Amino acid sequence: MTNWAARAACRDEDPDMFFPIAPELPDEDEAKAVCRSCRVRSECLAEALQRREPYGVWGGLAERERRLVGRARARWAA
Repeated sequence: MTNWAARAACRDEDPDMFFPIAPELPDEDEAKAVCRSCRVRSECLAEALQRREPYGVWGGLAERERRLVGRARARWAA
């Protein structure tokens, strides 16, 4: 566990909330609401972007949102 993860707002939440892959699981909006109140949101998002995390909600962004950020970063770096 990274240092920021121990301080994350999601540490005591059900992990399924952040990986909503089945219809009976909560949608990503609930996970994003937890992320909005998190004091280590930026660290979480930075790590997910660095690792190119393919699944779940990290740092308040879902998979497709992180892909868009990653593409934008790549364009700016070029």
